[in-house]
Amino acid sequence: MKIIVTGGAGFIGSHIVDAYCALGHDVVILDNFSSGKIENCNPKARIITMDITAEAINDLFEKERFDVLNHHAAQMDVRVSVNDPQFDASTNILGGLNLYEAAKKNGVKKIIFASSGGTVYGEQQEFPASEDHPKQPLSPYGISKLANEHYLYYYKQEYGIPSVILRYANIYGPRQNPHGEAGVVAIFTNKLLAGQEPVINGDGLQTRDYVFVSDVVQANIHALSDTMEGAFNIGTEKETDVVTIFRHLNDIIGGNSPEKYGAAKPGEQRRSVISHKKIKQHYGWMPTVSFREGLEKTVEFFRARL
Repeated sequence: MKIIVTGGAGFIGSHIVDAYCALGHDVVILDNFSSGKIENCNPKARIITMDITAEAINDLFEKERFDVLNHHAAQMDVRVSVNDPQFDASTNILGGLNLYEAAKKNGVKKIIFASSGGTVYGEQQEFPASEDHPKQPLSPYGISKLANEHYLYYYKQEYGIPSVILRYANIYGPRQNPHGEAGVVAIFTNKLLAGQEPVINGDGLQTRDYVFVSDVVQANIHALSDTMEGAFNIGTEKETDVVTIFRHLNDIIGGNSPEKYGAAKPGEQRRSVISHKKIKQHYGWMPTVSFREGLEKTVEFFRARL
């Protein structure tokens, strides 16, 4: 198949590109390189430097005639979305629509969309949250992800384009950017390897569902199936708190960094964990990499970079 992966030079997208290339697909990376890195790009894939909001997107789709759109490009910083909701919407909502219109006009057979199980549900009422959990996002970023889901439902109903929506938990692993709005695993790993002291926000007992990037890749391979359609959570069903992450990483790296606590982030979600029962029942996907193993692989990657 001919597949375009938006954000294919980024943390998650580049791993998906690697897997699609290994399976023999014709892969095109679309990235504006605002955060993606050229060194992440698979040499078997073609690279097109372009923003998803560009008018030239339709010309690209008309020329290339893609079979599948895998959409991972996004403004992904929750804090940026809170400070500038219009910018967030211009990228995540209008950029998405730009892609979907091009897909509609130029014969794309399927759309795979990276949504967020960590934000679309808001403050959870059940643990772990299923796909049927009420969707009450508490940030413009979460709202933009949910808006894309609704638009994809519309494109299916109106134009018959099937889509797979993957609601990710907190993804970690090699190539994650340890700066800016990065995951705590990347931030802590980078600091500990550099001999610095990471700061644990608040009491450090806030929990998230951490899923290793290679397991996320497998979900994106499943999503290419002709029979797969709809929204699916991609998580581990296990909660891990920040203190536990720090202690694991401190042990793996072999340091003796003290536990340093700072102020809690205002409005930070206390608990987040999602169920993968639906995708497991229908398609056999479930996480295979244990949290400790994933941390070891992540440390190995960052250590090699240093």
